[in-house]
Amino acid sequence: MEIQLERRTIDVHVAYGAGKKLAIQIEPSGFITVKAPNGTSDEMIIHAVKQHGQAITAQLDRIEKSREALSLKEYQEQGKFLHLGKYCSLSDLIDATAQHEEELRQRLKKFYFASCKKVVSERISAYQKQLKVAPKSIEIVESSTKWGSCSSKKQLTFNYRLAMAPIEVIDYVIIHELCHLSHMNHDRSFWRLVGSVMPDYKEKEAYLARYGQAMTL
Repeated sequence: MEIQLERRTIDVHVAYGAGKKLAIQIEPSGFITVKAPNGTSDEMIIHAVKQHGQAITAQLDRIEKSREALSLKEYQEQGKFLHLGKYCSLSDLIDATAQHEEELRQRLKKFYFASCKKVVSERISAYQKQLKVAPKSIEIVESSTKWGSCSSKKQLTFNYRLAMAPIEVIDYVIIHELCHLSHMNHDRSFWRLVGSVMPDYKEKEAYLARYGQAMTL
């Protein structure tokens, strides 16, 4: 579930259970879980999360700062970077001979942009035929809040960082955005359509919620 806070959009995994109280948990990875009693409405969950929006945002900010420090160390040591769900050494992905971290970062970003474009281009046509839809344009972009988007003009965008995710997770985002060509809102008809193509889509949502914060440069 995506929830818009004051300064950012967050992905939240909702776990329903027999408990009587609603609780919000943030893991060191940035993965956010809302434990809610069975039958709790989406509106109640969104309201509860927004009530704690400042505290959630502050904690995510701290996590990101720690990750930035780790990222610098990894660049310096030519550490491991995600590509299609697997960790690879920097030299396996790009020419790692550079004197400055920013040069390596830009090379790596260029690699991910190209990889994302290639994967999306290769995989989207089959789902277009299955769903009988046709976007007017497809663009790979940089975004800190969304994995993909569909405009009212039927223009699709995909976050270049998807190249870090497993193929099946990329497929989910592709299917999600293609389904918006038929249903712009996240209503029941939309989710039924998503589920008809990918019955286990909730597992892919959970992956992005759990590991999305780590899929960064």
